[in-house]
Amino acid sequence: MADFELRAYQKEVVERALNRENVIIWLPTGGGKTRAAVYVAKRHLESTTNAKVMVLVNKVHLVDQHYNKEFEPHLGDHYKLMKVSGESEEKDFFGIVVKSNDVIICTAQILYNALINKEEAKHIELSDITLLIIDECHHTHKESVYNKIMRCYIEKKLKGQRPIPQVLGLTASPGTGGAKTLEGAVEHVLEICANLDSVIVSTKNYTPELEEKVPRPKKTFDIVEKREEDPFGDHIKWMMKQIHEYMNLPSDVRLRECGTQEYEADVVILEQRGVRENNRLLAQCALHLREYNDALLINDTLRMMDAYRSLEEFYNAKLTTAIDGTDYFLVGIFQENQVELKNFATNHRFENPKMAKLESTLLSQFGPDVNSRGILFSRTRRSTHCLHDWVLKNRTLQNAGIKAAILTGAGNGITYMTQHEQADTIRNFRKGLLNLLISTSVAEEGLDIPECNLVVRYGLLTNEIAQQQASGRARARDSQYSVVAQKGGREVRRELINEYLEELTGKAIDRVQIMSEHEFRRKINELQTHAIIMSKVLEDRKTEKKNKYPASRIRILCRNCFAQVASGNDFRLLENAHYVNINPDFKNHYKLGGKVALERHFEDWEPGCTVSCNNGNCNKDWGFEVKYKKVAQLPNLAIKNFALETPDGRVTVKKWKDVPFMVEEFSFQLYCEANFPDMFD
Repeated sequence: MADFELRAYQKEVVERALNRENVIIWLPTGGGKTRAAVYVAKRHLESTTNAKVMVLVNKVHLVDQHYNKEFEPHLGDHYKLMKVSGESEEKDFFGIVVKSNDVIICTAQILYNALINKEEAKHIELSDITLLIIDECHHTHKESVYNKIMRCYIEKKLKGQRPIPQVLGLTASPGTGGAKTLEGAVEHVLEICANLDSVIVSTKNYTPELEEKVPRPKKTFDIVEKREEDPFGDHIKWMMKQIHEYMNLPSDVRLRECGTQEYEADVVILEQRGVRENNRLLAQCALHLREYNDALLINDTLRMMDAYRSLEEFYNAKLTTAIDGTDYFLVGIFQENQVELKNFATNHRFENPKMAKLESTLLSQFGPDVNSRGILFSRTRRSTHCLHDWVLKNRTLQNAGIKAAILTGAGNGITYMTQHEQADTIRNFRKGLLNLLISTSVAEEGLDIPECNLVVRYGLLTNEIAQQQASGRARARDSQYSVVAQKGGREVRRELINEYLEELTGKAIDRVQIMSEHEFRRKINELQTHAIIMSKVLEDRKTEKKNKYPASRIRILCRNCFAQVASGNDFRLLENAHYVNINPDFKNHYKLGGKVALERHFEDWEPGCTVSCNNGNCNKDWGFEVKYKKVAQLPNLAIKNFALETPDGRVTVKKWKDVPFMVEEFSFQLYCEANFPDMFD
């Protein structure tokens, strides 16, 4: 086993954890929190009979990172380690994995599933664990999976049930929980401490050493004057006005300024109202207005052609799916103005000045003979793709030696990355084959990315936690943290507010740390008792909501064409994850599209083809088929693509957990008896 020493400030923050206290370690990004946790784990394994260390992370890619970079190199020679995520087969017999290993590194969801699963091979108890390490532990709040696990822990603690594991939380940024005052921020920090049943520790005696190890970057505001002329944006706003007039806005509706996130929120609510009131004209106009608003937001941040293309893609799909006069009107408006929009978008005289400022910011750190590394943070997956395209086509940036790649969250879909693509991108960045990552917030937190000398936040409005995480990526000496924004714009205001909130977080932690032991424990117990009572109340309310209507009284409608396609009692919950329609007649309502490709393989099911509405020209995407146990071909549907007709009117929900009726669990035996009766004769 490779032995290792901690720096003085790391020794200071692990001291109480080595005395078996529950502790949250608060150190900045790059301060070596994970290394400190490995040290605590090592000492715990050496000094505890039947020790069992569980390391929880909140993102799949962090499982490999913690295993490969920290825990395995330092503990692998003397102890048995196992990494488990939703992508690994070990999750299917997690209980056995835990019994036969000393250190388990897994996503939090894996542990939570194991705590509530009663199947012996998959189940474990909290009492099986002796040390529970929680990475990025500031996520332990509300209904996060971290908090669900810790709620099980708190319940046991309050009932006096033992043994329970020692807890070690790691965070660079607890935040203020939205509070703007010191009292509110103190309350938030105490809540995090209560949720983790831990004290919060930071270095007090070795701050200079920490500042030497983790230098703060030089912050610059790269300010851009407002566009003098924006005929492209003005023309889109004129087109939106035509739609406002056509849709005859209800008298009680006041839409806020076009091209803002507030306007987007308004039209989302308007679309929901249209669906509820059986007013397809209102619903469809709201959907199209959202696309135009997206184009304005893109035009404000990226190139005019990026905004134009987003509209072109949307309307190319709509051309073949028009089903009534509203659709023909909306498609017609775009077609009539398409040439004019494209002419504006290709006129470089009106190009977005932020792009020129971004170019000069990058060139301040990159050059043909300069060894630089940077991360460019942007808000959406689409914007990262547009910025990557811009870098590739920009001759000046190419001559400066910029080798860029996209880094976005993992998932399924064209704009998502697979886990392997993420890993390859980070590996190439580490090796120096790439020197600029264009990233969404996925690179802000947790990822072990090499020291950068430039971090740019571009077109972002986020909280103080995200700002601290992003700033912490600029770790090289004399590094620069740049905010590219319009003069007097919201990004600058938000950045300044975040600076204040970051300072407020530090003051709140100081205040918590100087509380007397008695006062701290009294407050923590009070918060824990209140949290458990509130979780029971919320659970009862959820059950009450679920039982509001019998499933048979709910009619399911396509959200686009409003055709009735199913009943609530046609649905079953498969493996606690997939909501499938088991009615054989349902296949008359949908058609199949392309095959769905998922990177992961699953124990009992595999994805089939996409399914969409078969009503005339509708083609609304609904979900995809799954093949269960190689026999049952079942449509797996996203409820956000439907409307629910209840006895009290029509409603829409985003997620299945919010439907006002109970969905029974899927029974494979009953399904086979109904669909293959000959097998049971």
